[in-house]
Amino acid sequence: MGDARQEADRTTEKSDIRSVVVRGSAAGFAQEIVAAPHRMAADEPVSVGGTDTGLSPYDLLLASLGACTSITVGMSARRKGWPLQEVTVNLRHSKIHATDCAECETREGMLDRIERDIHFAGSLSNEQRSKLLEIANKCPVHRTLTSEIVIQPRAV
Repeated sequence: MGDARQEADRTTEKSDIRSVVVRGSAAGFAQEIVAAPHRMAADEPVSVGGTDTGLSPYDLLLASLGACTSITVGMSARRKGWPLQEVTVNLRHSKIHATDCAECETREGMLDRIERDIHFAGSLSNEQRSKLLEIANKCPVHRTLTSEIVIQPRAV
């Protein structure tokens, strides 16, 4: 798995787009993730056959949304000079029946649901808290997850 960093560096050199390389043995679920100088692990919990040596893929997805939410809200509060001291984002992912979702367009099958609780620490007014919640829904990852996504797979 040592070539992942070199591969990520090579891909990054080709463009301004940061590349993420994920590599793992076909014998198990453990994965090495390299994004430029950063390394981390992904795996599945023991309860589903993994070795729990890293975050699960859905944990990583939630972490991306939570980090983007916190960064976006903090940046906005700094720009406005609002007294935001800390942002805590608690996320949960589940699968639900479409019929159990009143606000959803899809009416059959299963849907993914992400619950996101955001706690703003600081002496904020109710209006500021409401505005920050609105801004949270505009973070780039939130927009990506709620828009049409096209993934172009290809074997190389």
